[in-house]
Amino acid sequence: MKVCLVGSSGGHLTHLYMLKPFWKDKDHFWVTFDKEDARSLLQEEKMYPCYYPTNRSLKALIKNIKITWNVLHKEKPDLIISCGAAVAVPFFYIGKLMGTKLIYIEVFDRIDKPTITGKLVYPIVDKFVVLWEEQKKVYPKAVNLGSIF
Repeated sequence: MKVCLVGSSGGHLTHLYMLKPFWKDKDHFWVTFDKEDARSLLQEEKMYPCYYPTNRSLKALIKNIKITWNVLHKEKPDLIISCGAAVAVPFFYIGKLMGTKLIYIEVFDRIDKPTITGKLVYPIVDKFVVLWEEQKKVYPKAVNLGSIF
């Protein structure tokens, strides 16, 4: 199984990195911002840089759609996992078109309101994971796995 881990740098990247017991023995690669924290944390990992800043940016979305297309056609992952933010959206939609399985993990600090990314990918994911039972009021089809922290 090949796994694509996609997310913004900072807290989103840290959140995905904490899933290491799952991905460490699998063929995997990362897509994140080319920033110091990502380069440091992923120095021994295969990483593709994406365009940023992404928040509510049509320019970033268009650039990241091109990056998404190229990366997914080159790597052909079986599974894409993300916890946001905006860079996950093109990876999930194009991945869905390619038949890739999708798992989205809603962020830890959003308990009673959806994130924009969560709202956008919720309808198409194979599994939507929340970390708080309260989040199931926002995402009724979600699976609550509890905190990974």
